[in-house]
Amino acid sequence: MSLKIAFGTDGWRGIMAEDFIFDNVRLVTRAVADYLIKQEMSERGIVIGYDNRFLSDRFAEAVAEEMNKKGLPVYLIKQPAPTPVTAYAIKLHRAAGAVMLTASHNPAEYNGYKFIPEHAGPALPHITKQIEENIKKQQVIYYREITEQAEGRYGHLAEKHHQPHYGNCQQIDPVSEYIKHITELVDMAVITRAKLKIVIDPMYGAGIGYLDAILQQAGVLVETINNYRDPLFGGNMPEPSGSSLDQLRQLLKETGADLGLALDGDADRFGIIDSNGQYIRPNQFLPLLYYHLMEVRGWRGSAARTVATTHLLDSIAEQYGQKVTETPVGFKYIGQCLHEKGAIVGGEESGGLSIKGHIPEKDGILAGLLAAEMVAYHGKSLTELINELSDKFGKLYSGRLDIDTTAEEKIRVLKALQQFNPGTVTGQQVVERVTIDGIKLILADGSWVLIRASGTEPLFRIYAEAASLELVEQIQQQVKEQLGL
Repeated sequence: MSLKIAFGTDGWRGIMAEDFIFDNVRLVTRAVADYLIKQEMSERGIVIGYDNRFLSDRFAEAVAEEMNKKGLPVYLIKQPAPTPVTAYAIKLHRAAGAVMLTASHNPAEYNGYKFIPEHAGPALPHITKQIEENIKKQQVIYYREITEQAEGRYGHLAEKHHQPHYGNCQQIDPVSEYIKHITELVDMAVITRAKLKIVIDPMYGAGIGYLDAILQQAGVLVETINNYRDPLFGGNMPEPSGSSLDQLRQLLKETGADLGLALDGDADRFGIIDSNGQYIRPNQFLPLLYYHLMEVRGWRGSAARTVATTHLLDSIAEQYGQKVTETPVGFKYIGQCLHEKGAIVGGEESGGLSIKGHIPEKDGILAGLLAAEMVAYHGKSLTELINELSDKFGKLYSGRLDIDTTAEEKIRVLKALQQFNPGTVTGQQVVERVTIDGIKLILADGSWVLIRASGTEPLFRIYAEAASLELVEQIQQQVKEQLGL
């Protein structure tokens, strides 16, 4: 039996009962354990967390059992936990890393496996490459073992999973320590004084009970929806985008709340609905947060953004004599800037962010609290604050166009992209060609366009940013035509 198990932008994900099965989870766990043993870190043990998905707790038990077999002590979180809480538990227990069983915002039929190293941020490619190499080495040995033991194993499958055999496994509950830490990163006093009303949607995910508990403790009037476990996520994807938060938007209007906050399936991404019902895009929120940290808190330092994220961050940084680090797509690169390069804020257009003083892992709970802090401090809606920011630094609009192709067409376009370097786009001269991740063209008027292929699907994404939505669409269409998509 041979199966390609690859770590993508944020871990390995697969469809349950197809490729995400217990035997493959055990195989990946052996590969992770071998990595930690080779790094001479295994004695520090590993944290294991899991989300609200179907069988996530059972997959976590299987991971714990395999880690124990390899001699690693295990810190197993005793209830479903957000990814940022699992990552923070690494610091609490000085562990060698963590395994998080989650498929984040993917549909309900998916599950996933994240390995988070000792620095409590996403694993960089050189680490996941070593784990993938270990998987290849282990495959033949492991599948020979399970073939030989098949009759005994599958004959007692239910008993095995309900009564796992641990050697050195300690159940932990890092919630109170995480909440204490995160509330020290936010001005909770200003939130208390503002007497806000906030509605919350954890989207049936692992973030249930976090934002509402923290904000209620601060005196906020809170209403919450979708705050119970549903492995089917109400029949929708647990992704807090503008199109998926209609229920939150409606409740916000009915209650006259100041803010609506949402989390994805493992609470590492955020979604925000403003008091007027408008969805606040990450590309709007990130610059606002960066400006707030420097203008109100007096912080100074660089920002980190992915190649697909707004350049408004660059304009703000320039105003304060700071720099912006541009990274490939994937929060692992943002985390590296926070952890190693002194960035005070890092984020991506897909809804992940973190700040100085926190773990270098994206955290939707933190993002929601920071949004509440800004509304409370200024006594204005986020829309009003965004308009004020536009008056100072100019207004930018961004968009993403997804284009499905065939596998053969994807190969053709990838070859064409290698030479793609037009002199102009929509009449504007191309002044820079960036190849950090995909092909990005910077135009003379400050507009830009990025063409990037999906790593797992026959799909291309065309990102663009310009001074108007009309111009964004024009740029995207012209590039699409030039590439024959």
